[in-house]
Amino acid sequence: MEWAVFLAAAATALAGAVGVIAARAPVHSALALLLVLASLAVTYLLLAAQFIAMVQVIIYAGAVVVLFLFVIMLLHARSGEGPTEKLPRQRRAAILMAALYLGVLLGAVLAAAGTFGPPPEAFGTAQQVGEALFVTYLLPFELASVILLVGIVAAAVLGRRTGEPSDDALPGPSRGAHDTPGGQAWGPRAPAAETHQTAVPSEEAR
Repeated sequence: MEWAVFLAAAATALAGAVGVIAARAPVHSALALLLVLASLAVTYLLLAAQFIAMVQVIIYAGAVVVLFLFVIMLLHARSGEGPTEKLPRQRRAAILMAALYLGVLLGAVLAAAGTFGPPPEAFGTAQQVGEALFVTYLLPFELASVILLVGIVAAAVLGRRTGEPSDDALPGPSRGAHDTPGGQAWGPRAPAAETHQTAVPSEEAR
């Protein structure tokens, strides 16, 4: 039964990972990432790590994905937009790095084959996770937060459209020094029409 649940969760996670990189719309990629994180939570439950599974659902599947959706909405990335190539040759570099990562992962799994044992007694508890994060792996934990921040800033920079006029360059009414407090008069006031007085000839000039 555990093998069936694990295979289903693994297949779902792989399908979601493919959807993250293959989806054309950023919103669809974020939803596919949500599917991946939920599948990983199921695998944590199979490892008897209930606390880590709940953290995975609450923090990553909840807060992080919602943050990604907010960033996408702030960048005006609508679902109808076509793909844009912001960095040259990024597709080749991504394929190369993915292949390298897959090779390292498969090598690590094959090297550790047959050495897996039952988890320790306190595995997955809040105390054990806290000691591991803030004592043993404090530096990688802080570096992960910096990497997330860099990713959000990079998304904002890459998603910014070029050629858009700034707020100062947009045509619009400008407030002059003679504006009324109610804001009724906007822009420079037009010069008042000059009153031309016609000279009436006097009786003597006639």
